Formats: sequence, C-alpha cells, structure tokens
Amino acid sequence: MRKVKPARKLGRTAAHRKATLDNLSTQLLLHKRIETTEAKAKETRKVVEKIITKARKGTVHAQREIFKSIRDKEAIKMLFEEIVSRIGDRNGGYTRIVKLAPRFGDAAKMAVIELVDYSEAPSKQVQTGKQDRAKRVKGSKKAEGTSVAVSSAE
Repeated sequence: MRKVKPARKLGRTAAHRKATLDNLSTQLLLHKRIETTEAKAKETRKVVEKIITKARKGTVHAQREIFKSIRDKEAIKMLFEEIVSRIGDRNGGYTRIVKLAPRFGDAAKMAVIELVDYSEAPSKQVQTGKQDRAKRVKGSKKAEGTSVAVSSAE
C-alpha cells in the first residue's frame, strides 16, 4: 500500500528542491522577510525552524551543521549573533506566514514568510487619489477647489 510522504515536492528534483529551500532560508535569515509562493513558504518554515533551534545551542558543532545548508557566512553570523539573541527564549514558532493575494501572472497562491520578532506593525496605506463616486459628498469637490484657490491667493 502506498504511503504518502509528508513533504511537498515543489515540482523539482530532490537536489533542486534542497537548493531552493536552502537559498530561501538564507534569504530569510538575511532579510528577515521574503515573499514567495505559499507552498515554498510552508516548506521553508520547516527548514528555518530546525536551523534556528540548532543555532540556539551555540556550539561549534551546531555552526558546522548549519553551515552544511546555509553557505553564506554573513547569514550565519547574523543568525548566531542577532537572531538567536532576539528569539532565543522562544519555544519554537520563530516564523510567521501571512497569505497574500494571488500572483497576477499565473494566479499562484502567494505568501510572506517572516521572522516573528522582526515583523513591523502593518501600516495602513492612506488613499490619496480619487474617491469612489458613492463615497464622495455632494459639493465637496467644489469646496476643495475653492479652498485651494483661496489659500494659494493668500
């Protein structure tokens, strides 16, 4: 009887999949937040959580184990100095995945994966352009125009 393996294959060979996940992990450690497809984000989360857990030990052996997958010295330096000190007291759950709107070209499900303690509060974007006709108040366009004219004349 066929047993289903738990990992996503991401349409790649094993070596290509490993390289992709290692590269995504490196970029996540460097930039603290990356935008990718939802499936890649979920697989990257598994890899990064294990890496951070190993890094919390802080031993030379842990560094060598992590360096097998993350081949960027700057990323490893940031991991052991900055990231572990900030999220070292946490019991797992070092990453967060936020789902986004589908990608325009192929409608792939998109997501942002970020390190938890590095996320900034989401800022609301203020709409400064035209308003919808239904939301516009009668006469407000004229009032705005005259106030601008008066203020510029003064």
